[in-house]
Amino acid sequence: MIPAFAQQLMDTVQKAKEDGGPIAAIDACQDLAPNIAKQHSTSDWSLGRTSLKTRSDDNAPDEWERGVLQQFAERAAKGEDVKTISYAETVNGQFRLMKAIPLQEGCLGCHGNAIKPEIAAALDAKYPNDQARGYSVGDIRGAFTLRHTAAKQ
Repeated sequence: MIPAFAQQLMDTVQKAKEDGGPIAAIDACQDLAPNIAKQHSTSDWSLGRTSLKTRSDDNAPDEWERGVLQQFAERAAKGEDVKTISYAETVNGQFRLMKAIPLQEGCLGCHGNAIKPEIAAALDAKYPNDQARGYSVGDIRGAFTLRHTAAKQ
């Protein structure tokens, strides 16, 4: 589920960027990403994204996710390949999984250290509480989340 979600999300943002530039990519990310997550979720499974440095308050981590993201940062600092970092656990009878999102080259325009002023202005307008900047290629941008949502038996 996560790979298909991640691929469609990246393809959607990249196509918007190619068709309309970085501002269109920002719009696509804000407007289409939640619907893409819903498309890949089912009645039993919920997909999403979160980060220690969120762009949207809607993606704020819960307590368990925050702990896993901190664990991911520690693992990366010890040299573990960000592309392979993941963690799964059953929490209160509910299966949960997170997979790190490594920042890619194409994401620097909106998430990097040298964001163009017009892009920064568009981000500020859409995301007044944006913290998702200052990354370098290979940093952990956040994580994909998968949660089993079916009622306990």
